Amino acid sequence: MDKHISPPLIPLWLLIFLQAAISASSLVVEIVAGRMIAPYVGMSLYTWTSIIAVVLAGFSVGHWWGGRIAARATASALRMTGWTMVAAAVFTAAATLLLRAFAGPVVEGIAHPLVAITALTSLAFFLPSLFAGVPAPVLTVAAMRGRDQSERALGAMFASGAIGAIAGTLMAGFVFVPLLGSVTTLLVISAIYTIAAMMCFRLGAVSLRGAVAPLIAIAIAGFIGMRALALPAICDHESSYYCIRTVDLSENPADPVHLMVVDHLAHGISAKEAPRVMFTPHAAMLDALPRMRMGSAAFTSFHIGGGSYSVPRSWADRDIAGITIAEIDPEVTATAIDNFWFDPTTVTILHSDARAALRQSDQTFDVIVGDAFTDIAVPEHLVTLEFFRLVAARLSPKGVYAMNLIDSVDSLAALSAVVATLREVFPSVEVWTAAGRPDAGERRVFVLLASAQDSALSAVDTRAPELTRFQALDTGFIDSIVARHGSRILTDDHAPLSYLMGFDRVVD
Repeated sequence: MDKHISPPLIPLWLLIFLQAAISASSLVVEIVAGRMIAPYVGMSLYTWTSIIAVVLAGFSVGHWWGGRIAARATASALRMTGWTMVAAAVFTAAATLLLRAFAGPVVEGIAHPLVAITALTSLAFFLPSLFAGVPAPVLTVAAMRGRDQSERALGAMFASGAIGAIAGTLMAGFVFVPLLGSVTTLLVISAIYTIAAMMCFRLGAVSLRGAVAPLIAIAIAGFIGMRALALPAICDHESSYYCIRTVDLSENPADPVHLMVVDHLAHGISAKEAPRVMFTPHAAMLDALPRMRMGSAAFTSFHIGGGSYSVPRSWADRDIAGITIAEIDPEVTATAIDNFWFDPTTVTILHSDARAALRQSDQTFDVIVGDAFTDIAVPEHLVTLEFFRLVAARLSPKGVYAMNLIDSVDSLAALSAVVATLREVFPSVEVWTAAGRPDAGERRVFVLLASAQDSALSAVDTRAPELTRFQALDTGFIDSIVARHGSRILTDDHAPLSYLMGFDRVVD
């Protein structure tokens, strides 16, 4: 058909519906991308930065290509758009398979976290975004051609795309992922893209013979989707926050030991028959150091993050009462109860963000434990000057704040910033770690004790799970680190801890 011959007008409502549906679906994929990548690289500022950049890059290339396709006759442009929707369906269904195939090699082979996350995101989600970006200009041009007041059609198409994007974002977070999970959600979106493809072929007047190839391609998308569904699940529970797994580490089935993995990181290990034994350095320090500071006196505590609830379980086994825990994800608590032998009747549990929980109550505690920090996945609103002032306001006069932190010994920029920020609030800030010289490039676990006075002891021996000595680093050494990095103060306005833990370990 010559493009100068006006074809029959396609109903505007139908084009608006297509535009909204495709836009909504593409935003669902963007949100699900974060959920699906988290089990491999965690959820951080890095992750969302990479996902948004990759998806927008895909949309941009798709829009450019769609603009070139839109220059064709309407029927021809719609047929080509149908093919791009088939491709979107195929690559959306294949995203799960691509992640499973390439996540290990990419993460292990690329040292820089941002580069690794961007590469993994591109492999799985660039092409789905590219093909999903093609229809917008094609459908918009089709809506404008041959109509009086085409400007109104243009506005309606832009509005439908924006409304679809809003709806897709809300549905992904509040409906699809919580109810269906990530893999099934992607397959639903693949099915929507398939329906959109068939509608484009229909509007493009594809003949019966010409429909054979699209149907074969759609069947391929369905086959890929079934393969994705047949894969073993990565998560035991996929909550609104995390992918949660329980790994059995037991050498003896009669003496079980379990590891909790949240997204891609270990969040606690517990033994059924040994609740007082910690299996990691950070848990051992968070268990032993506050008890060392409190001595034989009874004390109350507030715990930021539950995880496997190993420390609260240990303290409850020692008949320490007055334990309050802020764990944002109820599924994490349920997993700790079901698989980590945690008794919820021994503590008070708040399923809330820890900062909000502390702000909403004026109760004071003798010990506040910050255990929400793992590698580069750091809740940065819990390491700022404003938060530390809130912590100080909720501590008793002789109370202590204990928080864990991981940093590269070759840089220690993140440790320096947190120490400098804590010193703005607390007279005494100690840095504890395992005794012994670290290896070059080591990612070291530290626990910081902040309070009104120094500890009476400078070393503590405790099981982690073997008997291990932990010691406070020399104050002069800590002063030199803070001076070297410029005493950066972390605030709610600017707390680049992920940057300090990630980029600095590469370029410092």
